[in-house]
Amino acid sequence: MSLTFPSTLLVDDDPTTNYLNRKLLERIGFTDQVMVALNGQEALQVLNQHCQDNSPTCPTLLFLDVNMPLMDGFEFLTAYQKLPLAERQAIVIVMLTTSVHPRDLQRLEQLPVAGFLSKPLTEDKVKKVLAENFN
Repeated sequence: MSLTFPSTLLVDDDPTTNYLNRKLLERIGFTDQVMVALNGQEALQVLNQHCQDNSPTCPTLLFLDVNMPLMDGFEFLTAYQKLPLAERQAIVIVMLTTSVHPRDLQRLEQLPVAGFLSKPLTEDKVKKVLAENFN
């Protein structure tokens, strides 16, 4: 794959899902680094740590689960919208979940997400996200 990003962030409370998604992303080879957060709170900490002053380790792509403890995907997105613009502008967020409830889909329309994918993440789904969001 010719398109590569310095960093991608996986946000999911399931370690097995994170492991499988990390292996998939590493195999596809479009990202140099795959970071993992187990909930929205950890994801915000990762962004605060890696997205200051145009840092090259700021994730370009973020796969976000909906249902997580401490801070779920919707709570993360609400907090994310309050971050300084410089920390938000280059990140494409894709919801990755087993929940395809119409209420969730409706809520997502109001939030800064580029797409909504059902689990499991596959190479075809990743390529579709890349094609739709990056030239």
